[in-house]
This record gives sequence, C-alpha cells and structure tokens, in this order.
Amino acid sequence: MYQKFVIDSDGVLRFGTVFLHRDLLGGDDFAFGGGLWQIDPADGSLILFGRSFDFGRPDFSRVERIDWSGVGGTPMPMTFYPHWPSREGAIHLQM
Repeated sequence: MYQKFVIDSDGVLRFGTVFLHRDLLGGDDFAFGGGLWQIDPADGSLILFGRSFDFGRPDFSRVERIDWSGVGGTPMPMTFYPHWPSREGAIHLQM
C-alpha cells in the first residue's frame, strides 16, 4: 500500500493509502492527475510529489474541495514538489 492522492472528476482532492490511484476514485475512470504524499516530520505539513502513471501530473487548478479524511481529517499546509526529491520549484498550495 502506498500513500497516494488524486484529483477526481468533481475536483475533489482525495488522499489515501492504496495500491492504485484508481482505488481513490470510487468507480470513476477519470481524474485530473495524482501523485504521492507524506507528512513532513520537520513541521507536520503535507508533502505532495510525483505523478500518477494512469492519470498524469496533478492539475491543482481543478481542485474545488479537499477531502482530508485520508490524512487524518485535519487541514494542514501543503507543498507540491514537481522534481522530488529535489525541493527546487516547490509550489505552496493555498486552498
């Protein structure tokens, strides 16, 4: 099982611990990308990185709502690292 996220066709950013990004979609066959996540031990923020092999790089402009239940239910700061493990080009997400 892997810590993954996906942006579903309704614009919901979903998190979970699953084998496939598709497992986060509840039967839907489309997503606006996805990737992997982990909690930064230094400050407790959420680190997002990578891309989904099935759905591609995440398009955060499509996010309408965040479902925090897959990461403990509490909103937290998020940063997307497009060139993980390099922190170059970090995008701090304000949603």
